[in-house]
Amino acid sequence: MTLSERNNFFKAGIVSCAVCAILVITATFFTMPLYSENLIEPPADGNKSLISSIAGLNYFAVHISLLFFAVFSLAGMILIYYYFERTSTPEILYIAFFVVSCSFEVIRIIIPLQLVIQFPLIYIITGMRILLFARFFGIFSLFTAGICSTGFEIQRMRNAILIITIAAMILTMGIPIDALNWNASFNAVNGYNSMFRMIELVVFITIIASFLITAKNKDSKEYVHAAFGIMIALIGRNFLQNTDNWIGAILGIIMLSFGMLTLCTKLHKIHLWL
Repeated sequence: MTLSERNNFFKAGIVSCAVCAILVITATFFTMPLYSENLIEPPADGNKSLISSIAGLNYFAVHISLLFFAVFSLAGMILIYYYFERTSTPEILYIAFFVVSCSFEVIRIIIPLQLVIQFPLIYIITGMRILLFARFFGIFSLFTAGICSTGFEIQRMRNAILIITIAAMILTMGIPIDALNWNASFNAVNGYNSMFRMIELVVFITIIASFLITAKNKDSKEYVHAAFGIMIALIGRNFLQNTDNWIGAILGIIMLSFGMLTLCTKLHKIHLWL
């Protein structure tokens, strides 16, 4: 993939993230009355986060987390394009994939919207499958970025993109999703959840290890900082994906922002003079 083709993706990502931001802002006018008038009943199974027992369930916090994902993705893609437009960095394309994948979290707004518009439940199931695909595609993209950093250069980026796309599709195809059973963070309950959590954990550990191995092989502290940034960003992402209160939302916003800023600034410094 040439630098020009990569930059075209960055531009397309900016447009896509802008559309997601507009959608969630538009949905706000429909869903805010539900939150303010307490028209959304908590799930019957009481599926709430641990922090909510302290901070209290608050759907405004969930909505803000969705809005932040859209703004984060848009701002992240703009900054990536600005700083890496003329910088050849193998990892940045896959990091950009991760940033764009975060914008798909706005799909969760479909659950409160269904209470207002009353559209068929098949839309929720389809939307949640797309969301699961985006989540796995995002974390697999960071995994590929880690592989690139170790020195295993991928000459044909299109092949790498195809591989992580197929892997994410295999994981999300055929997953049972219960559109009538959702938790307080607007995530529809799906099957095999513990198995997918384990996969995410293994990939998470592998990503961190890849950057730490690179730091040792290249004797570069910048890669250690990059590994730290990824770790903080992924933890913050998890907070925002599952929060149902203000504590989780605020922690997630701070950690995801700080982590991605650390990662991108360190990579930019590493490749600036290459």
